[in-house]
Amino acid sequence: MKVQNIADKILNAPRVVSSSMCLGIVSVMLISILSTYFSTLPLFEEIGLSPLTIAILVGVVIGNSPINRVMHRIATGVDFSKSVLLKLGVILFGLRITFEQIAQLGWYGVFVDLVVVASVLIVAYLLGTKLFKLDYQTSILIGAGSAICGAAAVLATEPVVKAQAHKVSIAVATVVLFGTTSMFLYPALYPYLGLTEHAFGIYIGATVHEVAQVVAAGTAVNNEVANAAVIEKMVRVMLLAPTLLFLSWVLARKANAIGENASNDKPNLIIPWFAVLFVVVSGINSLEIIPPAFHQGLLTIDNYLLCMAMAALGLRTHLTPIFNVGFKPVLLAACLFFMLVAGGYGLSYLVG
Repeated sequence: MKVQNIADKILNAPRVVSSSMCLGIVSVMLISILSTYFSTLPLFEEIGLSPLTIAILVGVVIGNSPINRVMHRIATGVDFSKSVLLKLGVILFGLRITFEQIAQLGWYGVFVDLVVVASVLIVAYLLGTKLFKLDYQTSILIGAGSAICGAAAVLATEPVVKAQAHKVSIAVATVVLFGTTSMFLYPALYPYLGLTEHAFGIYIGATVHEVAQVVAAGTAVNNEVANAAVIEKMVRVMLLAPTLLFLSWVLARKANAIGENASNDKPNLIIPWFAVLFVVVSGINSLEIIPPAFHQGLLTIDNYLLCMAMAALGLRTHLTPIFNVGFKPVLLAACLFFMLVAGGYGLSYLVG
C-alpha cells in the first residue's frame, strides 16, 4: 500500500506541475490581452498608460484580492512568466533599435544620454541608500526606471539585483507617476525654454521615462520634435545592456567585499546573457535582413511577452510590504524627476 502511494505521487507530480505551469501562463496571457485592449481606449491613450503599466496594475489588484487564495494552483506558470518570459522579452526588445539610429543622432545626442543614464543611476543609489535609507535594490530599480526606459528597464534590472516582487512594483509605480506628469509638463514648457525643435526632441527623449510617454510628449509639440525624441530615446534604451553588465560587475564586487562569495580570488560575476543577446538582436536588426511582416510579428510577440511578465510580477506583489515602505521611494523618484527636468534641459541647451 505504501509503495502504491509513493508510485501515485510520482506519477501525478508531472501532471500537477504541468497543470500549474499551463494555468499560470494562460492567466498572465489573459491579463496581457486585456491590458493591451485597455491601452487602446481613448481614456488610457490620453494619459499615456502603456499595456505594461496596465498589466502590472491589473495583476496587483487580482493578486491582492480573494482570488489570491488559489495562487498556488498557477504559481509555477506565473513564476516562469516573470523570469524566463521576461528575459525573452528584453532580448526581443532589441528589434526596436538599429545602430543607424545612433549615427543619425550625432555625438551630442549620445553624449546627453550617457550623462543622463550614468548620473541618474549614481544619484539614485546615493540618495536612496544614504539619505532615504532605502535598500540598494529599490534604489537601483527606481534609478534604472528613471534613467533608461521606465518599466521595461525596471523589469530588465530585476534579475540582476534579485529584487522581490513588491520592490519592482514600487519602482514601476514611480515611473508611472512621474512619467505621466512629464507628458503634460514638457509640451507646456516648450514655448519658454528657448530650444530648437531638434534640441527639444533630444531633451524629451533623454529625460522622459517610458517610450510611449516620449511619443506622447513629442507629438504634442510637432512631428520634428517627436522624431528627434524617439531616436534619442532608442539610443537611451540601447544603453540598457551595458548598464546591466556594469551593475552585475559592481554587485559582484560588493558581494565579494563583504564575504558573500566562497572564493576570495575573484568576484562572482554573473553575466546577464539576456542583456548581451539584446545587443546581438539589435545588431541583426541593424542589418535589415528580417522581412517586415516577420519583424512586426516579432514586435507583437515581444509586447505580449513583456506584458505577461508585468502581469506575473503584479500577481506576485503583496501590498503590505509596499505600504510599510512609506513615501521614501516616491521622494527618491521625485528628486530624480527634478534632476531629469533641470539637468536634462541644461545638457540639451548646451548641445542644441
